[in-house]
Amino acid sequence: MTQYQTIDDADTVLRDGTIKLHGPDGFEGMRKAGRLAAEILDALAPMVQPGVTTGELDDVVRRMTLDAGAVPATMGYRGYAHSCCISINHVVCHGIPSDKALKDGDILNIDVTPLLDGWHGDTSRMYLVGDVPLKAKRLVETTYECLMIGIEKAKPGARLGDIGAAIQQHAEKNRYGVVREFCGHGLGRLFHDAPEVVHAGRAGTGPELRPGMFFTIEPMINLGKPPVKLLNDGWTAVTRDKSLSAQFEHSIGITEDGCEIFTESPKGLHKPPYG
Repeated sequence: MTQYQTIDDADTVLRDGTIKLHGPDGFEGMRKAGRLAAEILDALAPMVQPGVTTGELDDVVRRMTLDAGAVPATMGYRGYAHSCCISINHVVCHGIPSDKALKDGDILNIDVTPLLDGWHGDTSRMYLVGDVPLKAKRLVETTYECLMIGIEKAKPGARLGDIGAAIQQHAEKNRYGVVREFCGHGLGRLFHDAPEVVHAGRAGTGPELRPGMFFTIEPMINLGKPPVKLLNDGWTAVTRDKSLSAQFEHSIGITEDGCEIFTESPKGLHKPPYG
Protein backbone atom coordinates (compact mmCIF):
# COMPACT_ATOMS: atom_id res chain seq x y z
CA MET A 1 0.00 0.00 0.00
CA THR A 2 1.35 3.41 -1.00
CA GLN A 3 2.22 5.69 1.90
CA TYR A 4 2.40 9.47 1.58
CA GLN A 5 4.18 11.86 3.90
CA THR A 6 3.45 15.58 4.13
CA ILE A 7 6.70 17.21 5.12
CA ASP A 8 7.90 20.57 6.31
CA ASP A 9 10.40 21.51 3.64
CA ALA A 10 12.95 22.53 6.28
CA ASP A 11 12.86 19.06 7.87
CA THR A 12 15.41 16.34 7.27
CA VAL A 13 13.88 13.75 4.96
CA LEU A 14 14.70 10.06 4.84
CA ARG A 15 14.59 7.52 2.03
CA ASP A 16 11.95 5.45 3.80
CA GLY A 17 9.72 4.38 0.91
CA THR A 18 7.11 7.07 1.48
CA ILE A 19 6.07 9.49 -1.26
CA LYS A 20 6.82 13.01 -0.03
CA LEU A 21 4.29 15.82 -0.42
CA HIS A 22 5.94 19.24 -0.45
CA GLY A 23 4.70 22.74 0.25
CA PRO A 24 5.39 26.18 -1.28
CA ASP A 25 8.99 26.33 -0.02
CA GLY A 26 9.72 23.08 -1.78
CA PHE A 27 8.29 24.35 -5.05
CA GLU A 28 10.42 27.49 -4.79
CA GLY A 29 13.55 25.48 -4.04
CA MET A 30 12.92 23.17 -6.99
CA ARG A 31 12.28 26.10 -9.33
CA LYS A 32 15.71 27.55 -8.54
CA ALA A 33 17.56 24.24 -8.80
CA GLY A 34 15.67 23.28 -11.95
CA ARG A 35 16.34 26.60 -13.62
CA LEU A 36 20.07 26.28 -12.96
CA ALA A 37 20.06 22.77 -14.43
CA ALA A 38 18.27 24.01 -17.55
CA GLU A 39 20.63 27.00 -17.89
CA ILE A 40 23.60 24.64 -17.86
CA LEU A 41 22.10 22.54 -20.65
CA ASP A 42 21.34 25.73 -22.60
CA ALA A 43 24.98 26.84 -22.30
CA LEU A 44 26.23 23.49 -23.62
CA ALA A 45 24.22 23.65 -26.86
CA PRO A 46 26.74 25.68 -28.93
CA MET A 47 29.65 23.68 -27.49
CA VAL A 48 28.46 20.31 -28.77
CA GLN A 49 30.57 20.07 -31.93
CA PRO A 50 32.74 17.46 -33.66
CA GLY A 51 36.13 17.19 -31.94
CA VAL A 52 34.93 18.36 -28.51
CA THR A 53 35.50 15.75 -25.81
CA THR A 54 32.90 14.67 -23.30
CA GLY A 55 35.41 15.51 -20.58
CA GLU A 56 35.51 19.11 -21.77
CA LEU A 57 31.72 19.31 -21.57
CA ASP A 58 31.85 17.84 -18.07
CA ASP A 59 34.33 20.56 -17.06
CA VAL A 60 31.85 23.22 -18.20
CA VAL A 61 29.05 21.59 -16.20
CA ARG A 62 31.20 21.50 -13.06
CA ARG A 63 32.36 25.12 -13.43
CA MET A 64 28.87 26.50 -14.07
CA THR A 65 27.41 24.50 -11.17
CA LEU A 66 30.04 25.65 -8.68
CA ASP A 67 29.95 29.27 -9.91
CA ALA A 68 26.22 29.31 -9.17
CA GLY A 69 26.80 28.26 -5.56
CA ALA A 70 25.65 24.67 -6.17
CA VAL A 71 27.42 21.33 -6.32
CA PRO A 72 27.03 18.53 -8.89
CA ALA A 73 24.98 15.87 -7.13
CA THR A 74 26.65 13.13 -9.18
CA MET A 75 30.17 13.89 -7.90
CA GLY A 76 30.91 11.30 -5.24
CA TYR A 77 27.51 9.64 -5.64
CA ARG A 78 28.20 5.92 -5.09
CA GLY A 79 31.77 6.58 -6.14
CA TYR A 80 30.95 8.43 -9.38
CA ALA A 81 33.67 11.00 -10.10
CA HIS A 82 32.11 13.36 -12.65
CA SER A 83 29.72 16.31 -12.77
CA CYS A 84 27.29 14.87 -15.31
CA CYS A 85 26.53 11.80 -17.41
CA ILE A 86 27.06 11.92 -21.18
CA SER A 87 25.61 9.06 -23.20
CA ILE A 88 26.49 8.75 -26.90
CA ASN A 89 24.63 6.79 -29.61
CA HIS A 90 23.92 3.27 -28.27
CA VAL A 91 24.65 4.28 -24.65
CA VAL A 92 21.27 4.36 -22.91
CA CYS A 93 22.29 6.25 -19.77
CA HIS A 94 25.08 6.93 -17.24
CA GLY A 95 27.82 7.36 -19.83
CA ILE A 96 31.05 8.50 -18.18
CA PRO A 97 32.76 11.70 -19.46
CA SER A 98 36.26 11.06 -20.83
CA ASP A 99 38.73 12.16 -23.50
CA LYS A 100 36.44 10.65 -26.14
CA ALA A 101 35.84 13.20 -28.91
CA LEU A 102 32.42 13.72 -30.48
CA LYS A 103 32.10 12.76 -34.14
CA ASP A 104 29.95 14.07 -36.95
CA GLY A 105 26.62 12.21 -36.88
CA ASP A 106 26.66 11.38 -33.16
CA ILE A 107 23.63 11.86 -30.93
CA LEU A 108 24.15 12.29 -27.21
CA ASN A 109 22.30 12.84 -23.97
CA ILE A 110 23.70 15.12 -21.27
CA ASP A 111 22.23 14.59 -17.80
CA VAL A 112 22.90 17.16 -15.06
CA THR A 113 21.77 17.47 -11.44
CA PRO A 114 22.93 20.57 -9.56
CA LEU A 115 22.24 20.49 -5.83
CA LEU A 116 21.31 24.07 -4.94
CA ASP A 117 20.40 25.12 -1.40
CA GLY A 118 19.47 21.54 -0.59
CA TRP A 119 17.30 20.89 -3.68
CA HIS A 120 18.07 18.69 -6.70
CA GLY A 121 17.42 19.97 -10.23
CA ASP A 122 17.58 16.85 -12.41
CA THR A 123 17.24 17.10 -16.19
CA SER A 124 18.68 15.76 -19.41
CA ARG A 125 18.51 16.69 -23.05
CA MET A 126 19.55 15.25 -26.41
CA TYR A 127 22.07 16.96 -28.72
CA LEU A 128 22.92 16.37 -32.38
CA VAL A 129 26.54 16.52 -33.61
CA GLY A 130 26.92 17.84 -37.14
CA ASP A 131 25.06 16.00 -39.89
CA VAL A 132 22.92 13.38 -38.14
CA PRO A 133 21.11 10.60 -40.08
CA LEU A 134 17.36 11.01 -40.47
CA LYS A 135 16.57 7.83 -38.49
CA ALA A 136 18.51 9.21 -35.52
CA LYS A 137 16.77 12.58 -35.75
CA ARG A 138 13.40 10.86 -35.81
CA LEU A 139 14.28 8.80 -32.73
CA VAL A 140 15.25 11.95 -30.85
CA GLU A 141 12.07 13.74 -31.93
CA THR A 142 9.85 10.84 -30.87
CA THR A 143 11.62 10.53 -27.51
CA TYR A 144 10.91 14.18 -26.79
CA GLU A 145 7.28 13.60 -27.76
CA CYS A 146 7.20 10.65 -25.32
CA LEU A 147 8.44 12.91 -22.50
CA MET A 148 5.83 15.57 -23.15
CA ILE A 149 3.01 13.03 -23.61
CA GLY A 150 3.94 11.58 -20.22
CA ILE A 151 3.98 15.01 -18.62
CA GLU A 152 0.49 15.72 -19.99
CA LYS A 153 -0.78 12.80 -17.89
CA ALA A 154 0.78 14.15 -14.68
CA LYS A 155 -2.07 15.72 -12.70
CA PRO A 156 -3.86 15.14 -9.39
CA GLY A 157 -5.99 12.02 -9.32
CA ALA A 158 -4.12 10.32 -12.17
CA ARG A 159 -2.01 7.22 -11.59
CA LEU A 160 1.66 6.69 -12.30
CA GLY A 161 0.66 3.92 -14.69
CA ASP A 162 -1.13 6.52 -16.83
CA ILE A 163 2.24 8.16 -17.52
CA GLY A 164 4.01 4.94 -18.42
CA ALA A 165 1.16 3.65 -20.57
CA ALA A 166 1.02 6.87 -22.62
CA ILE A 167 4.79 6.84 -23.20
CA GLN A 168 4.84 3.16 -24.13
CA GLN A 169 1.94 3.53 -26.56
CA HIS A 170 3.57 6.41 -28.42
CA ALA A 171 6.99 4.76 -28.60
CA GLU A 172 5.69 1.40 -29.75
CA LYS A 173 3.39 3.04 -32.29
CA ASN A 174 6.62 4.28 -33.88
CA ARG A 175 8.18 0.79 -33.55
CA TYR A 176 10.68 1.78 -30.88
CA GLY A 177 11.60 -0.08 -27.71
CA VAL A 178 11.00 1.36 -24.22
CA VAL A 179 13.73 0.68 -21.66
CA ARG A 180 12.41 -0.91 -18.45
CA GLU A 181 15.63 -1.35 -16.45
CA PHE A 182 15.87 2.37 -15.63
CA CYS A 183 13.07 4.69 -14.60
CA GLY A 184 12.17 8.11 -13.28
CA HIS A 185 12.15 8.75 -9.55
CA GLY A 186 11.00 10.96 -6.75
CA LEU A 187 13.39 13.76 -5.81
CA GLY A 188 13.64 16.99 -3.86
CA ARG A 189 16.02 17.13 -0.93
CA LEU A 190 16.91 13.56 -1.83
CA PHE A 191 18.49 12.76 -5.21
CA HIS A 192 16.54 9.51 -5.64
CA ASP A 193 13.39 8.72 -3.68
CA ALA A 194 9.97 7.11 -4.03
CA PRO A 195 8.11 6.71 -6.30
CA GLU A 196 9.69 4.83 -9.20
CA VAL A 197 8.34 6.20 -12.48
CA VAL A 198 8.40 3.38 -15.02
CA HIS A 199 8.01 4.48 -18.63
CA ALA A 200 5.78 1.58 -19.63
CA GLY A 201 2.76 0.05 -18.00
CA ARG A 202 -0.98 -0.07 -17.72
CA ALA A 203 -3.23 2.97 -17.31
CA GLY A 204 -5.12 3.19 -14.02
CA THR A 205 -2.45 1.36 -12.03
CA GLY A 206 0.20 2.51 -9.58
CA PRO A 207 0.25 5.23 -6.91
CA GLU A 208 -2.18 8.13 -7.17
CA LEU A 209 -0.65 11.47 -8.05
CA ARG A 210 -1.23 14.09 -5.35
CA PRO A 211 -0.35 17.79 -5.09
CA GLY A 212 3.15 18.29 -3.72
CA MET A 213 4.71 15.20 -5.32
CA PHE A 214 8.06 15.84 -7.03
CA PHE A 215 9.50 13.34 -9.51
CA THR A 216 11.31 12.96 -12.81
CA ILE A 217 9.97 11.64 -16.07
CA GLU A 218 12.88 10.48 -18.22
CA PRO A 219 11.96 7.98 -20.95
CA MET A 220 14.80 6.07 -22.60
CA ILE A 221 13.70 4.98 -26.07
CA ASN A 222 15.66 2.58 -28.29
CA LEU A 223 15.68 2.43 -32.06
CA GLY A 224 15.72 -1.35 -31.65
CA LYS A 225 14.59 -3.67 -28.88
CA PRO A 226 14.18 -2.60 -25.22
CA PRO A 227 16.84 -4.72 -23.40
CA VAL A 228 20.02 -3.08 -22.12
CA LYS A 229 23.21 -4.35 -20.51
CA LEU A 230 25.65 -2.81 -18.04
CA LEU A 231 29.31 -2.48 -18.99
CA ASN A 232 32.18 -3.54 -16.74
CA ASP A 233 32.66 0.00 -15.40
CA GLY A 234 29.50 -0.53 -13.37
CA TRP A 235 27.81 2.60 -14.73
CA THR A 236 27.47 2.67 -18.52
CA ALA A 237 24.26 1.06 -19.80
CA VAL A 238 24.06 0.23 -23.51
CA THR A 239 21.47 -1.32 -25.82
CA ARG A 240 21.94 -5.09 -26.12
CA ASP A 241 21.38 -4.98 -29.88
CA LYS A 242 23.70 -1.94 -30.29
CA SER A 243 20.85 0.18 -31.66
CA LEU A 244 20.70 3.91 -31.00
CA SER A 245 19.03 5.18 -27.82
CA ALA A 246 17.66 8.59 -26.84
CA GLN A 247 16.43 10.18 -23.61
CA PHE A 248 14.92 13.41 -22.34
CA GLU A 249 14.24 14.22 -18.69
CA HIS A 250 12.33 16.84 -16.74
CA SER A 251 11.75 17.29 -13.02
CA ILE A 252 8.14 18.15 -12.25
CA GLY A 253 5.88 18.92 -9.30
CA ILE A 254 2.20 18.01 -9.09
CA THR A 255 0.05 21.10 -8.50
CA GLU A 256 -3.62 21.48 -7.57
CA ASP A 257 -4.69 21.39 -11.21
CA GLY A 258 -1.83 19.82 -13.18
CA CYS A 259 1.94 19.93 -12.92
CA GLU A 260 4.81 22.40 -13.02
CA ILE A 261 7.95 21.65 -15.03
CA PHE A 262 10.92 22.85 -12.98
CA THR A 263 13.58 22.26 -15.66
CA GLU A 264 12.22 23.97 -18.78
CA SER A 265 14.82 25.75 -20.92
CA PRO A 266 14.84 29.53 -20.25
CA LYS A 267 16.05 30.02 -23.84
CA GLY A 268 13.41 27.79 -25.39
CA LEU A 269 15.98 25.12 -26.33
CA HIS A 270 13.60 22.28 -25.59
CA LYS A 271 14.80 19.83 -28.26
CA PRO A 272 17.33 19.86 -31.11
CA PRO A 273 18.27 21.34 -33.43
CA TYR A 274 19.31 24.25 -31.21
CA GLY A 275 21.02 26.43 -33.79
